[in-house]
Amino acid sequence: MSFHETPSKCQDHYWIFATNIETNYPDPTMRNGKWLIFIHVTEIDETWELIKIALNEGLLGKTAKVSTIKQNPNVKDKDTKVICVYTYDSDDEDDVMRIRNEIRKLGFVKKLPYKTDHATVSGKYEVRGHVKISKYYV
Repeated sequence: MSFHETPSKCQDHYWIFATNIETNYPDPTMRNGKWLIFIHVTEIDETWELIKIALNEGLLGKTAKVSTIKQNPNVKDKDTKVICVYTYDSDDEDDVMRIRNEIRKLGFVKKLPYKTDHATVSGKYEVRGHVKISKYYV
């Protein structure tokens, strides 16, 4: 795993990353993306720990990241943080949904959006007025 920082305490950068370098999960393609788990700031530390454990156990993909307490200009609600759980290819629907099912097993049963990295790089954010950004919403 990468950084051992706590999201609620980190003010130096917007994201903390975790990577499972031991997994045989494929490297990302140009079509990669991520599940977005939106969490109230008061629950972000314990939720991030849960995701890191699942990532380390090989239940998810290879990488995840969490937003920190540093205020990001792309955020609509300062009291909500996000955890991104990456998949290697958004077109591999079996793998994307397998990871979604693992996230469900962790207790995240409400619908979650899945956003491609292409949409992110293109600057598509709700706060900027974009709608229907998600490739999947399940």
